[in-house]
Amino acid sequence: MVKKTDRKMERTRRHIRVRTKISGTAERPRLCVYRSNSNLYVQVIDDVAGNTLVSASTLDKQVKTKHANKEAAKELGALIAKKALEKKIDTVVFDRGGYVYHGVVKELAEAAREGGLKF
Repeated sequence: MVKKTDRKMERTRRHIRVRTKISGTAERPRLCVYRSNSNLYVQVIDDVAGNTLVSASTLDKQVKTKHANKEAAKELGALIAKKALEKKIDTVVFDRGGYVYHGVVKELAEAAREGGLKF
């Protein structure tokens, strides 16, 4: 009997594997991405102190596109870069959250880089 793969479990395994290698500090916090079926969420996190420094999502009023698509990812990447630069955060560690660096996650990362974040 062929078993169907559990995609959520595979993503969780990838995320754990990525998180063992990267961690955010006060000098270089972690840019964490979460992608649901309907929305995108991004946080800049200091793992040493356990604080979220900056957060943004497609639910925010500044983001015009209210979906989890590439256009919304571009807007969200620019917004998180702007908010992070206001808090004097210019370098981050990118945590793709176990998602493949493709499509929405890639657009978000490229927009954040264009907005001024270095990673």
